[in-house]
Amino acid sequence: MRKEYISYLKETPVNVSLLNIEGYPIHWHDCVEILYVLEGKLRITIETEIYELEKGELEIINCDEAHSYESMGESNKVLMFQIDPNFFEKYFNDIRSVFFYTNSSEEGAQEDGKYHVLRRYLSIILCEVIQKGDKYEDYIDEALVELLYHLINNFHQLIYEKEDLKENGEQFERYDRIVRYIYNNYKDKISLQDIAKKEYLSSYYLSHEIKNTVGYGFKDFLNLTRVEESVKLLLDSDKTISEISYELGFSHIRYFNKHFKRHYECTPFQYRKKYKVDEKVLENMKKIEMLDLNESLQYMLLYLEDYDRFNYEDRIFKLNVDASSEGKDFEEEFNDFINLGDSRDLLKEKQRTFITSIQNDIEFKYALIDKVFSEEMGVAIGYSDFYNWQEVRRVIAFLLSINLRPFIVLEKSMFSSEGVNALKSFIKFFRELYGDYEVHKWRIQLSNLEDLEAMDQLENIRELKELLECHFELINVKMDVTNRDAIYDTSYMIPHIIENSLNGNRFYFKAFDQTDFDKDLNNEIFMGDNGIITQNGIRKPSYYAYYLLAKLGNALIEKGEGYIVTKSGDDIQILIYTYNEDIDKIISFHDILKRRGSKNIAERNFSINIINLMDDYTITKYEINESIGSVYNYWSSFGKPNRINDEELELFKKASFPNISFNFAKKSSVFNIVSKVKGYGATLFELKRVQKYDY
Repeated sequence: MRKEYISYLKETPVNVSLLNIEGYPIHWHDCVEILYVLEGKLRITIETEIYELEKGELEIINCDEAHSYESMGESNKVLMFQIDPNFFEKYFNDIRSVFFYTNSSEEGAQEDGKYHVLRRYLSIILCEVIQKGDKYEDYIDEALVELLYHLINNFHQLIYEKEDLKENGEQFERYDRIVRYIYNNYKDKISLQDIAKKEYLSSYYLSHEIKNTVGYGFKDFLNLTRVEESVKLLLDSDKTISEISYELGFSHIRYFNKHFKRHYECTPFQYRKKYKVDEKVLENMKKIEMLDLNESLQYMLLYLEDYDRFNYEDRIFKLNVDASSEGKDFEEEFNDFINLGDSRDLLKEKQRTFITSIQNDIEFKYALIDKVFSEEMGVAIGYSDFYNWQEVRRVIAFLLSINLRPFIVLEKSMFSSEGVNALKSFIKFFRELYGDYEVHKWRIQLSNLEDLEAMDQLENIRELKELLECHFELINVKMDVTNRDAIYDTSYMIPHIIENSLNGNRFYFKAFDQTDFDKDLNNEIFMGDNGIITQNGIRKPSYYAYYLLAKLGNALIEKGEGYIVTKSGDDIQILIYTYNEDIDKIISFHDILKRRGSKNIAERNFSINIINLMDDYTITKYEINESIGSVYNYWSSFGKPNRINDEELELFKKASFPNISFNFAKKSSVFNIVSKVKGYGATLFELKRVQKYDY
């Protein structure tokens, strides 16, 4: 049977399902059906018309309308609401003869406010169906009544065809009566004159107004109604074509054939031959998968955030981003320094490759390096009046070639008269090589500055300070000495680094982990050091905290707890991340384990409204968290092996990267993005204006 019977939820006049629809043959049922495409695309054939629905679009199928579904080349998620017309009948007579329509043909049509209200009512019904709170049946009924009158006032067939009828109640009621009369009596020999007489109108005037209102002349509209009804008899009965023609009110079979072919491009006989199949074949044609209805709630957060009966574990964070805002200057400071450690390591090709990669992705400004004035670098302080700067020159030349300026840590050995002489030679050599302007931008870090201040009475110390202040930017950075902890290897570092960086709390992570022989090592991969890359070249989650920060623009639109919105020209960047009151602190790995499952790290839902989007934009989404891109978590899921082979190493390197997906935002007054941050992690949305050229 093509006619299907709907089983509604207990004690309610509605059934709600989340489906993945590959294909579903022609069928009909005695219910009002509303489809909402959450993901993918869906092609729907309703009677004689074909509609293609994209993500976020809605379609209404009226009582007993013959329709079919077909996927458009990809999996989809479709929310289906089926409503019992007997419930609607209590509030509006003859509801089965009232037809509702949406506009899914014109681009951007469903951005109109009436569609947002429709989604709101559907969201409330969905919420009540899923949560089944106290007296949920009453709240469903209440939402359905409001939905009914919203449909009548905004999606009625007559308003769809002629919007100005919405403002003329008398005219609307008249043509509503006429259309319903045709639907209820199409099998009889009804005439335009009969209807005109009932409405006290002239036949000529009525003929003109019917065509102006529904888009068809009276006879064409009547015959279209008969043709659409004939499909049910052709597919669900064994009546002959002649019997069907007579039953529908056609005066002759040739008129039935003529009008049927006009709309279906084939004869009734050909249509039956093509589509009428036995029950077994029909069932095999139904390719549809039931999905977990709970999944659909995340798509409806925008419409539920102020619905007081919506229970959620975490607050929904609503951001309103004005795409037309120029913002205010935003100076990035997170990438001021990267600690490269021992300068002699920068002579090694392996380390140079790592650092070049870091600069390509993040572009730090200064490289903190130590042991520059050491025998290992060929600088023998106190042994001669001549100083060999060739190895140091190679290091600095490399740094400058990748747009990094040196930030040199000056150690205690330089606080002597020999050290002052060496520094003078250093300054003279590199000023001649690179010029005063460049060298003056380099920075010097005085280690143990407190001790230095206490020794300020010594002549060579005063001379050293004067020399440094004259030629360099003298900076004192407090280098934190922190016990090693596995926390540095985990995705906790993503929100920790982002939160501190955005609030001006400076700390300087190492580029690479270094072995600490005073600690007990239990593997050769993760050492608990605060490098952003492991010794064997695997990028840790902390690396990608800087990677996401580097993609922010130079104008600040908005910033708050767990989010920042920036702009660069016409492009927009939205970064959301895990937030709790102590995310700016380094906590122990033991504390992380204790917090597992705590509300402090529960999912945070974001509803982001981008308003005044005056152009089309591509959207690139970068997502990284405990389950996506965290190499420490991948290693843990492998059983924490203490050694890995070369093949496994390459797999880890490839796996340690954010998940990247793409979307498209059309020009609109409001564009909504719904997203969540899972556990410890972050998500970046990068909106780039589509460049259009006239040829």
